[in-house]
Amino acid sequence: MPATIEGNEYPVMKIFSNDFAFSIPRYQRPYAWTTEHAGELLDDFLSFMGDDDGPIEELDPYFLGSVVLIKTKNIPASEIVDGQQRLTTLAILLAALRATANDKKFAEDLTEFLYAKGNLVSGIPEKYRLTLRERDADFFREHVQASEDLSRLEKMDPARLSDSRQRIQASARLFLEKLRSLGEKQRLRLAWFITRRCYMVVVSTPDLNSAYRIFSVLNDRGLDLSHTDILKAEIIGNIPQEQQDKYTQKWEDQEERLGRDRFAELFAHIRMIRRKAKLRDTILKEFREHVKPAADPQAFIDTTMLPLADALDLIKTETYQSTHRAQEINGLFRWLNQIDNFDWVPPAILYLSRHNDDDRSLLAFFTDLERLAAGLMIRRANINERIERYARLLTAIENNENLYTPNSPLQLTEEERRGIVSTLDGDIYQTSRIRLYVLLRLDHALSEGSASYNYRVVTVEHVLPQNPPPNSQWLRWFPVPEQREQYVHRLCNLVLLSRSKNSQAQNYDFEEKKKRYFNTREGVSPFVLTTQVLQKEEWTPAILEKRQHELLGKLKKVWRL
Repeated sequence: MPATIEGNEYPVMKIFSNDFAFSIPRYQRPYAWTTEHAGELLDDFLSFMGDDDGPIEELDPYFLGSVVLIKTKNIPASEIVDGQQRLTTLAILLAALRATANDKKFAEDLTEFLYAKGNLVSGIPEKYRLTLRERDADFFREHVQASEDLSRLEKMDPARLSDSRQRIQASARLFLEKLRSLGEKQRLRLAWFITRRCYMVVVSTPDLNSAYRIFSVLNDRGLDLSHTDILKAEIIGNIPQEQQDKYTQKWEDQEERLGRDRFAELFAHIRMIRRKAKLRDTILKEFREHVKPAADPQAFIDTTMLPLADALDLIKTETYQSTHRAQEINGLFRWLNQIDNFDWVPPAILYLSRHNDDDRSLLAFFTDLERLAAGLMIRRANINERIERYARLLTAIENNENLYTPNSPLQLTEEERRGIVSTLDGDIYQTSRIRLYVLLRLDHALSEGSASYNYRVVTVEHVLPQNPPPNSQWLRWFPVPEQREQYVHRLCNLVLLSRSKNSQAQNYDFEEKKKRYFNTREGVSPFVLTTQVLQKEEWTPAILEKRQHELLGKLKKVWRL
């Protein structure tokens, strides 16, 4: 039965009332709004409120956006899926308004929006309108919601606070500073405006999956909730309570080390390792069905997520360490990271996680993986072919098969090698997505591995121009158009430049082009391919034919074609 979805518009005074008891689940981001975000919100309020003394009800309403909740109808408990940054900032602002109030009744009334006071005689506890994530919940209650003057929060040393608490303190300090510059009457009017004329649309559903789908449709800004956040809630939630803090810390350490985007990418690779097929449903559904992390969550984190996260980090940062061969292995990571797809990553991280201490095996494997990934890219193999190939490779790795027999999925077939050579011997410039990779790989081989390519810009340029001007030297060397077309886009006629192209220089005659375009200010090109051209006296069909044979032979040797 589909989950019931409800959506209603409420003023802030209704948001922070007994109708809702907001909580931020552990999978959510910590408080992350900067003083720029908080200051912009307060400035908006003051601007919309204006300086008039007319009735608040006559002011235009201010829309604060939507909030997505997991909530059962008629029950206050409300788990926030989207909107926690705005709700937290609003609570800090209301607390700052209370702290700067001179009128005791004004301050007491503002407290009602932060928590409902308990009754010692009746044994009724205080009910806080908003509960932050477990790590910050007590801090927020003590120093924001229950602190009447915010003085202890204001005086704290930020260096002793976590990032989220620093931001809470920074927002509070900003609000206190701005509100103290206002008169009491203006602060009272601001409180009226926020609580009575500022509105939020609350969308609620009792189901986590439908709440996430709603969030995905509504949210086009801010700090998005990702599939890893949902999985975190499910996986950590299935760990015994006494172990949850320990495993939450492990999870968040990896997320911080990899970064949010790369951490989400890791889970896509884990899905591929287990599923070995193209994604056919949502990643959440396939992860649950094929990885099944909630079945044994500690084992998933310790034996799957952590080692694969380590492997992904080493590959992406190119920082593998070993007493031998580390430089060569990191060099292969560097080439793989320039491949125009990421389909090679699952077998890469799986193999590295299993053979981290065996640098000899790693060098052999990644030499052949770069050969395979480059070959598939040069042949322009489509995504279905790539995924099928890497799926077979994943199976071979898991089964400890010999990866170096001719029929191994790691090795190029004879037909594939012929196709790669045919492409490399053709008009390679015309295939824009492979030409730079091939030429850099070729240049590196020509330098015997000594060249490095830490240039902001690297471009591919023709020696013989595509459209040589009339009466130029080029037309004396290549008088027939068909002859020019035979060479102009091939390896033999292409060089690398460490700067952007210059359209005016591209048609210079050969000597002028060498002097003014192919040379650097220091007089020496950083690329072997370009230096070879600078050493030539002329650029004729015979020279190009010989050069094509030599360069193609070098690539055949690099990739064992």
